[in-house]
Amino acid sequence: MCIPGLARQLGDFDALAGNQIELLVDYAKTIDRVIADIDLARRHVHLLFYIFAGDESGQRVGDALMRAANRGVQCRVLMDAVGSVGGLQRLAPVLRSAGIEVLEMLPVGLFRRNAARFDLRNHRKIAVIDGITGYTGSQNIANPEFVRGYPNEELMVRLTGPVVAQLQAMFLADHYFETGTVFNPGDLFPDPIQAGKSPCQLVPSGPGYLRENGRELIIAMLYAARQRIVVTTPYFVPDEPFLHAICAARLRRGVEVHLVLSMHANQIITQFAQRSYYDDLLEAGIEIHLYRPHFLHAKHVTIDDEIALIASTNMDIRSFALNAEINLVVYDRSVVRELRRLQESYFANSERLNVAAWKKRPLAHKVVQNTARLMDSFL
Repeated sequence: MCIPGLARQLGDFDALAGNQIELLVDYAKTIDRVIADIDLARRHVHLLFYIFAGDESGQRVGDALMRAANRGVQCRVLMDAVGSVGGLQRLAPVLRSAGIEVLEMLPVGLFRRNAARFDLRNHRKIAVIDGITGYTGSQNIANPEFVRGYPNEELMVRLTGPVVAQLQAMFLADHYFETGTVFNPGDLFPDPIQAGKSPCQLVPSGPGYLRENGRELIIAMLYAARQRIVVTTPYFVPDEPFLHAICAARLRRGVEVHLVLSMHANQIITQFAQRSYYDDLLEAGIEIHLYRPHFLHAKHVTIDDEIALIASTNMDIRSFALNAEINLVVYDRSVVRELRRLQESYFANSERLNVAAWKKRPLAHKVVQNTARLMDSFL
């Protein structure tokens, strides 16, 4: 099955042409762009983020929401109960007092009725303004300093065109899950406009689906590759089918395969577990690049010169099986070329692992890494 057909089967959204896709790599400027679009809103603003912090960035976006609410714009915000603890405690009461709807997604608590499991999280990042402009990708509404000395580096996309309706549908589905509220679609889905030339589609994933959509989609993309694969992710803890797919691309079909990971980490056990896979990857001929300047939190994949995936999904079991995620698949060579230029900049600012040197690491390191691999899967 072709990738668009599989994506449609998994996520129920068709590939739509006529979209304009802008890649956003500057952390602060991305926050500025979201705020600028909120300041232009006339009907509604919908924000869904795993982390919506009560820090400076969260406050700036919150101020923009309050300005919009004062203009009569309907503002709705969904914050994950675990990821957005700070925002829910400090920012949400202020927003609610300004007439903004703020909902806690998947609330947890030992003695809370209908509490969600702590490990089932809504990890999506979605913004929709007036049903016309959308954002998705890897960046949260928070300051970038998650790893001391190495601020987050992200990739977001700003979207206009028919695919924004799919982002809107995902926001409304998650809103319905929390409230049971059904909205009049005529108020939220304006007539689609042809804003550009990029065909693309959304593939949502999460425990509510019968299959692990993100995992199945990416594995299919790996098997479809014929010349080049580049995977960028902050967390790489694959299961056996994923590991086989990425290694087989190099070993069986001679595909050039690059894996870009962050040298720095904010989750130590996961980093150790990730390193336990390097032997298999390096022996298969996969090039591993450890990015030095920042904590690289971006999540994207390019396949040959044809397909790009930009996502909230990490390449690990938690994202594939437990988290609600969002994946944007783009079928546009010009977008792939732009993303390839970004990937080349990663290579230039990374340490490339050497298989011989890696095999000489101390035995104690190997034991810790393999133990962490078991622990990370369990946790």
